[in-house]
Amino acid sequence: MTKAKQVMTVKDVAEYLDVHPMTIYKYVRDGRIPAFKIGDSWRVRRDSIQKWITDNEQKNGKKALV
Repeated sequence: MTKAKQVMTVKDVAEYLDVHPMTIYKYVRDGRIPAFKIGDSWRVRRDSIQKWITDNEQKNGKKALV
């Protein structure tokens, strides 16, 4: 059994959400997804993504397929 990463790269988030990494970079740059930088690389906390999904489900009145 593997433990899920608590801090994810842009690539990890893109794979998790089944979108292109450039979409994640755009959302991070626009402040739509909470993220932080380590050196030149963006990182996203898994719980932040889960909260972002939940918040967007409620806003849109739809359930995501995640």
